Amino acid sequence: MPALYSTSIQSLPLLSKGKVRDVYAVGDDKLLMITTDRLSAFDVVMGQPIPEKGIVLNQMANFWFAKLAAVIPNHLTGIDPASVVTSDELEQVQGRAVVAKRLKPILVEAVVRGYLAGSGWKDYQETGKVCGIALPEGLENAQKLPEPIFTPAAKAELGEHDENISFEQVIALIGEKLAKQIREVSIRLYQEASEYAASRGIIIADTKFEFGLDVDGQLVLMDEILTADSSRFWPAETYHVGSNPPSYDKQFVRDWLETVRVDGKPWSKSPPAPELPVAVIEQTALKYREALARLTQAG
Repeated sequence: MPALYSTSIQSLPLLSKGKVRDVYAVGDDKLLMITTDRLSAFDVVMGQPIPEKGIVLNQMANFWFAKLAAVIPNHLTGIDPASVVTSDELEQVQGRAVVAKRLKPILVEAVVRGYLAGSGWKDYQETGKVCGIALPEGLENAQKLPEPIFTPAAKAELGEHDENISFEQVIALIGEKLAKQIREVSIRLYQEASEYAASRGIIIADTKFEFGLDVDGQLVLMDEILTADSSRFWPAETYHVGSNPPSYDKQFVRDWLETVRVDGKPWSKSPPAPELPVAVIEQTALKYREALARLTQAG
Protein backbone atom coordinates (compact mmCIF):
# COMPACT_ATOMS: atom_id res chain seq x y z
CA MET A 1 0.00 0.00 0.00
CA PRO A 2 1.48 3.40 -0.98
CA ALA A 3 2.31 5.88 1.76
CA LEU A 4 -0.32 8.54 2.46
CA TYR A 5 1.18 11.94 3.21
CA SER A 6 -2.01 13.98 2.85
CA THR A 7 -5.67 13.15 2.30
CA SER A 8 -8.04 14.57 -0.30
CA ILE A 9 -11.54 13.52 0.75
CA GLN A 10 -13.98 15.53 -1.38
CA SER A 11 -17.24 14.03 -0.12
CA LEU A 12 -16.94 15.49 3.40
CA PRO A 13 -16.06 18.96 4.73
CA LEU A 14 -12.43 19.24 5.87
CA LEU A 15 -12.16 20.55 9.43
CA SER A 16 -8.43 20.42 10.10
CA LYS A 17 -5.08 19.01 9.08
CA GLY A 18 -2.96 18.40 12.15
CA LYS A 19 0.59 17.16 12.47
CA VAL A 20 -0.51 13.61 11.69
CA ARG A 21 -4.32 13.45 11.43
CA ASP A 22 -6.68 14.90 8.84
CA VAL A 23 -10.18 15.44 10.24
CA TYR A 24 -13.45 15.71 8.32
CA ALA A 25 -17.00 16.40 9.49
CA VAL A 26 -19.55 13.58 9.34
CA GLY A 27 -22.80 15.40 9.95
CA ASP A 28 -22.92 17.71 12.96
CA ASP A 29 -21.97 15.23 15.66
CA LYS A 30 -19.26 12.94 14.26
CA LEU A 31 -15.77 13.17 12.78
CA LEU A 32 -13.81 11.10 10.29
CA MET A 33 -10.25 11.02 11.64
CA ILE A 34 -7.63 9.74 9.19
CA THR A 35 -4.15 8.92 10.49
CA THR A 36 -1.70 9.77 7.71
CA ASP A 37 1.89 8.62 7.37
CA ARG A 38 3.21 12.06 8.30
CA LEU A 39 5.65 12.21 11.18
CA SER A 40 6.34 15.17 13.45
CA ALA A 41 9.39 15.56 15.65
CA PHE A 42 10.06 18.53 17.92
CA ASP A 43 6.59 19.72 16.77
CA VAL A 44 7.81 20.02 13.16
CA VAL A 45 6.23 17.88 10.44
CA MET A 46 8.83 16.01 8.41
CA GLY A 47 8.71 16.30 4.64
CA GLN A 48 8.68 12.57 3.95
CA PRO A 49 6.07 10.02 5.09
CA ILE A 50 6.84 6.86 7.05
CA PRO A 51 5.11 4.09 5.03
CA GLU A 52 2.20 2.37 6.86
CA LYS A 53 2.86 4.41 10.01
CA GLY A 54 -0.71 5.69 10.05
CA ILE A 55 -2.14 2.19 9.80
CA VAL A 56 0.07 0.99 12.65
CA LEU A 57 -0.84 3.97 14.84
CA ASN A 58 -4.56 3.52 14.16
CA GLN A 59 -4.44 -0.18 15.06
CA MET A 60 -2.40 0.53 18.18
CA ALA A 61 -4.74 3.27 19.42
CA ASN A 62 -7.84 1.12 18.78
CA PHE A 63 -6.22 -1.77 20.66
CA TRP A 64 -5.69 0.43 23.72
CA PHE A 65 -9.13 2.08 23.48
CA ALA A 66 -10.68 -1.40 23.70
CA LYS A 67 -8.37 -2.59 26.48
CA LEU A 68 -8.94 0.51 28.66
CA ALA A 69 -12.64 1.10 27.91
CA ALA A 70 -13.61 0.27 31.50
CA VAL A 71 -11.53 3.18 32.84
CA ILE A 72 -13.23 5.97 30.87
CA PRO A 73 -15.51 6.31 27.81
CA ASN A 74 -13.73 7.05 24.53
CA HIS A 75 -14.61 8.80 21.29
CA LEU A 76 -15.07 5.74 19.07
CA THR A 77 -18.52 5.17 17.51
CA GLY A 78 -17.92 1.78 15.89
CA ILE A 79 -19.09 3.14 12.53
CA ASP A 80 -17.10 1.77 9.58
CA PRO A 81 -15.11 4.63 7.99
CA ALA A 82 -15.71 3.04 4.58
CA SER A 83 -19.42 3.76 5.01
CA VAL A 84 -19.01 7.55 5.18
CA VAL A 85 -16.83 8.15 2.09
CA THR A 86 -17.29 7.46 -1.62
CA SER A 87 -15.95 4.37 -3.34
CA ASP A 88 -13.04 6.23 -4.94
CA GLU A 89 -11.95 7.48 -1.48
CA LEU A 90 -11.84 4.08 0.22
CA GLU A 91 -8.09 3.65 -0.14
CA GLN A 92 -7.51 6.80 1.92
CA VAL A 93 -9.39 5.40 4.94
CA GLN A 94 -8.57 1.69 4.74
CA GLY A 95 -7.02 0.56 8.02
CA ARG A 96 -6.10 4.09 9.09
CA ALA A 97 -9.34 5.88 10.00
CA VAL A 98 -12.08 5.98 12.63
CA VAL A 99 -15.45 7.66 12.89
CA ALA A 100 -15.42 9.43 16.25
CA LYS A 101 -17.84 11.40 18.36
CA ARG A 102 -17.54 15.14 17.97
CA LEU A 103 -16.49 16.50 21.35
CA LYS A 104 -15.63 19.81 22.91
CA PRO A 105 -11.83 19.49 23.20
CA ILE A 106 -10.04 20.33 26.43
CA LEU A 107 -6.92 22.20 25.38
CA VAL A 108 -4.61 20.51 27.87
CA GLU A 109 -2.29 17.63 27.05
CA ALA A 110 -2.37 15.19 29.93
CA VAL A 111 1.23 13.97 30.12
CA VAL A 112 2.12 11.17 32.54
CA ARG A 113 5.75 10.26 33.22
CA GLY A 114 6.80 7.05 34.91
CA TYR A 115 10.51 7.38 34.10
CA LEU A 116 12.99 10.24 33.90
CA ALA A 117 13.61 10.84 30.19
CA GLY A 118 13.77 13.41 27.43
CA SER A 119 12.86 16.95 28.44
CA GLY A 120 12.03 15.68 31.93
CA TRP A 121 15.63 14.52 32.41
CA LYS A 122 16.94 17.89 31.18
CA ASP A 123 14.56 19.72 33.51
CA TYR A 124 15.61 17.56 36.47
CA GLN A 125 19.33 18.14 35.82
CA GLU A 126 18.79 21.90 35.87
CA THR A 127 16.24 22.26 38.66
CA GLY A 128 15.86 18.98 40.55
CA LYS A 129 12.24 19.07 39.42
CA VAL A 130 10.17 17.99 36.43
CA CYS A 131 7.63 20.59 35.38
CA GLY A 132 7.75 22.06 38.88
CA ILE A 133 7.33 18.72 40.67
CA ALA A 134 10.19 18.13 43.11
CA LEU A 135 11.87 14.74 42.84
CA PRO A 136 14.39 12.92 45.06
CA GLU A 137 18.04 13.84 44.63
CA GLY A 138 20.47 11.61 42.78
CA LEU A 139 18.17 10.19 40.13
CA GLU A 140 19.77 9.13 36.84
CA ASN A 141 18.70 9.31 33.22
CA ALA A 142 15.99 6.75 32.37
CA GLN A 143 15.42 5.90 36.05
CA LYS A 144 11.97 4.81 37.16
CA LEU A 145 10.25 7.46 39.28
CA PRO A 146 8.96 6.60 42.77
CA GLU A 147 5.46 6.96 41.31
CA PRO A 148 4.04 8.29 38.03
CA ILE A 149 3.73 12.07 37.85
CA PHE A 150 1.22 14.23 35.97
CA THR A 151 3.00 16.95 33.98
CA PRO A 152 0.45 18.71 31.76
CA ALA A 153 1.10 20.89 28.74
CA ALA A 154 -0.94 23.56 26.99
CA LYS A 155 -1.69 22.59 23.39
CA ALA A 156 -0.03 24.88 20.86
CA GLU A 157 -1.01 25.93 17.37
CA LEU A 158 0.32 23.80 14.51
CA GLY A 159 4.05 24.40 14.12
CA GLU A 160 4.43 25.78 17.64
CA HIS A 161 5.81 23.91 20.64
CA ASP A 162 3.45 22.70 23.35
CA GLU A 163 4.20 24.47 26.62
CA ASN A 164 4.59 22.68 29.94
CA ILE A 165 2.27 24.18 32.55
CA SER A 166 1.71 23.61 36.26
CA PHE A 167 -1.28 21.81 37.71
CA GLU A 168 -2.35 25.14 39.19
CA GLN A 169 -2.44 26.57 35.67
CA VAL A 170 -4.60 23.67 34.55
CA ILE A 171 -7.03 24.47 37.38
CA ALA A 172 -7.10 28.10 36.24
CA LEU A 173 -7.85 26.98 32.66
CA ILE A 174 -10.55 24.36 33.22
CA GLY A 175 -11.53 24.39 36.89
CA GLU A 176 -10.39 22.31 39.87
CA LYS A 177 -12.92 19.48 39.58
CA LEU A 178 -12.18 18.71 35.93
CA ALA A 179 -8.42 19.17 36.41
CA LYS A 180 -8.36 16.64 39.26
CA GLN A 181 -10.51 14.20 37.29
CA ILE A 182 -8.15 14.38 34.30
CA ARG A 183 -5.09 13.90 36.52
CA GLU A 184 -6.62 10.89 38.28
CA VAL A 185 -7.84 9.23 35.07
CA SER A 186 -4.58 9.87 33.23
CA ILE A 187 -2.46 8.26 35.94
CA ARG A 188 -4.82 5.27 36.12
CA LEU A 189 -4.69 4.81 32.33
CA TYR A 190 -0.91 4.98 32.43
CA GLN A 191 -0.65 2.49 35.29
CA GLU A 192 -2.96 -0.08 33.70
CA ALA A 193 -1.29 0.26 30.30
CA SER A 194 2.19 0.06 31.81
CA GLU A 195 1.33 -3.12 33.69
CA TYR A 196 0.07 -4.79 30.52
CA ALA A 197 2.97 -3.52 28.37
CA ALA A 198 5.46 -4.84 30.94
CA SER A 199 3.98 -8.30 30.45
CA ARG A 200 4.91 -7.95 26.76
CA GLY A 201 8.45 -6.78 27.48
CA ILE A 202 7.81 -3.09 26.83
CA ILE A 203 8.38 -0.20 29.26
CA ILE A 204 6.14 2.84 28.76
CA ALA A 205 8.41 5.62 29.97
CA ASP A 206 5.87 8.37 29.42
CA THR A 207 2.75 9.12 27.40
CA LYS A 208 0.11 11.76 26.80
CA PHE A 209 -3.67 11.71 26.67
CA GLU A 210 -6.23 14.12 25.30
CA PHE A 211 -9.79 14.55 26.48
CA GLY A 212 -13.00 16.22 25.44
CA LEU A 213 -16.49 16.78 26.83
CA ASP A 214 -19.61 15.27 25.26
CA VAL A 215 -22.99 17.00 25.02
CA ASP A 216 -23.77 15.94 28.59
CA GLY A 217 -20.50 17.37 29.92
CA GLN A 218 -19.03 13.91 30.48
CA LEU A 219 -15.25 13.48 30.20
CA VAL A 220 -14.30 11.37 27.16
CA LEU A 221 -10.90 10.07 26.04
CA MET A 222 -10.14 11.14 22.47
CA ASP A 223 -7.59 11.55 19.67
CA GLU A 224 -4.99 8.75 20.04
CA ILE A 225 -3.71 6.88 23.07
CA LEU A 226 -0.56 4.96 23.91
CA THR A 227 0.85 4.90 20.40
CA ALA A 228 4.47 5.15 19.35
CA ASP A 229 3.73 8.79 18.45
CA SER A 230 2.30 9.79 21.82
CA SER A 231 4.47 7.61 24.06
CA ARG A 232 8.04 6.63 24.76
CA PHE A 233 8.32 2.82 24.46
CA TRP A 234 11.47 1.02 25.58
CA PRO A 235 12.24 -2.69 25.10
CA ALA A 236 12.70 -4.10 28.60
CA GLU A 237 15.55 -6.40 27.61
CA THR A 238 17.87 -3.54 26.65
CA TYR A 239 16.82 -1.10 29.39
CA HIS A 240 19.30 0.05 31.97
CA VAL A 241 19.50 3.14 34.13
CA GLY A 242 21.93 5.86 33.07
CA SER A 243 21.42 6.11 29.33
CA ASN A 244 18.64 6.49 26.76
CA PRO A 245 17.46 2.99 25.86
CA PRO A 246 16.78 2.24 22.18
CA SER A 247 13.08 2.84 21.66
CA TYR A 248 10.11 1.75 19.57
CA ASP A 249 8.92 5.28 18.93
CA LYS A 250 9.98 8.31 16.92
CA GLN A 251 12.90 8.89 19.29
CA PHE A 252 14.97 7.26 16.53
CA VAL A 253 14.14 10.22 14.29
CA ARG A 254 14.68 12.74 17.10
CA ASP A 255 18.13 11.28 17.81
CA TRP A 256 19.06 11.58 14.12
CA LEU A 257 17.77 15.16 13.97
CA GLU A 258 19.95 16.08 16.95
CA THR A 259 23.00 15.21 14.82
CA VAL A 260 21.94 17.19 11.73
CA ARG A 261 23.81 20.30 10.68
CA VAL A 262 22.15 22.97 8.56
CA ASP A 263 24.62 25.49 7.13
CA GLY A 264 27.16 24.18 9.62
CA LYS A 265 24.91 24.65 12.64
CA PRO A 266 22.59 22.32 14.57
CA TRP A 267 19.09 22.27 13.12
CA SER A 268 16.95 24.92 14.85
CA LYS A 269 13.99 22.56 15.37
CA SER A 270 11.80 24.87 13.32
CA PRO A 271 10.51 24.46 9.74
CA PRO A 272 11.63 23.47 7.23
CA ALA A 273 12.59 20.02 8.46
CA PRO A 274 15.75 18.36 7.15
CA GLU A 275 15.17 15.61 4.60
CA LEU A 276 15.14 12.21 6.25
CA PRO A 277 17.53 9.62 4.81
CA VAL A 278 15.96 6.45 3.41
CA ALA A 279 17.64 4.38 6.15
CA VAL A 280 16.04 6.52 8.90
CA ILE A 281 12.61 6.23 7.25
CA GLU A 282 12.90 2.46 6.91
CA GLN A 283 14.20 1.93 10.44
CA THR A 284 11.45 4.11 11.90
CA ALA A 285 8.76 2.19 9.99
CA LEU A 286 10.24 -1.06 11.28
CA LYS A 287 10.21 0.13 14.90
CA TYR A 288 6.54 1.14 14.69
CA ARG A 289 5.58 -2.28 13.27
CA GLU A 290 7.65 -4.08 15.92
CA ALA A 291 5.90 -2.19 18.73
CA LEU A 292 2.44 -3.06 17.39
CA ALA A 293 3.33 -6.72 16.96
CA ARG A 294 4.86 -7.00 20.40
CA LEU A 295 1.90 -5.37 22.14
CA THR A 296 -0.94 -7.05 20.29
CA GLN A 297 0.12 -10.50 19.13
CA ALA A 298 -0.91 -13.48 21.22
CA GLY A 299 1.71 -15.35 23.15
